[in-house]
Amino acid sequence: MAYVYVKNKDDTLDIVQEVAYRSFKKIDTLKKPEYFKTWLIKITISCAIDCLRKNKKVVQLKPEYEEIISSDVEDIPLSLSLHQLLDELNENEKSIVILKFYEGYSFKEIAELLNIPLGTSKSILYRALDKLRKQAKGADICE
Repeated sequence: MAYVYVKNKDDTLDIVQEVAYRSFKKIDTLKKPEYFKTWLIKITISCAIDCLRKNKKVVQLKPEYEEIISSDVEDIPLSLSLHQLLDELNENEKSIVILKFYEGYSFKEIAELLNIPLGTSKSILYRALDKLRKQAKGADICE
């Protein structure tokens, strides 16, 4: 999950370490043990966003897509294009799209995870999907 945000192995490892630290430090704030995974994902998203804000001054020439290229993806250009399109979304939109389609969470779970109303999670997702469709049409990906 962290790699999707930072696209850098070293930063991802730093985030994982920070998530472990924060989760051990704040384990007493976990009210329901059955939501442990959701709680960790929330911490991960928070740490990833913090890392992005901290590194915002760093300009990267070209993002690395090692994970995609080394995987068994049949259509690498399409996969790269989808990741580039996701990068155009704001943090909330990206989080909801990833949680819904990559992680398989329901709208209710997403709303709880991100501390937003259920209707807001739906409207953000549909707005993000609309942006992705428009960007994809502009790039001739979905035609």
